[in-house]
Amino acid sequence: MEIRIGVIYTAKEIEVDLGEEADRDKVIADIETAVASDDKVLWLTDKKGRRVGVPAAKIAYLEIDVAADGRRVGFSAI
Repeated sequence: MEIRIGVIYTAKEIEVDLGEEADRDKVIADIETAVASDDKVLWLTDKKGRRVGVPAAKIAYLEIDVAADGRRVGFSAI
């Protein structure tokens, strides 16, 4: 499972790959708990064991299950 986090006042996004074994419902519950209070930090651990912390007050948006191949560019004749 991948999560993309938009942070306010910056054009960059934070991408965290939690791995296939991540429990989607638990991750969403953790996000909701952190975002419910601006003084909390959302902590995520990626599949390599690295921890990423984002202050909840700075989160602009979250995308969950971003497809790894979702950035394709191309044209189609319809």
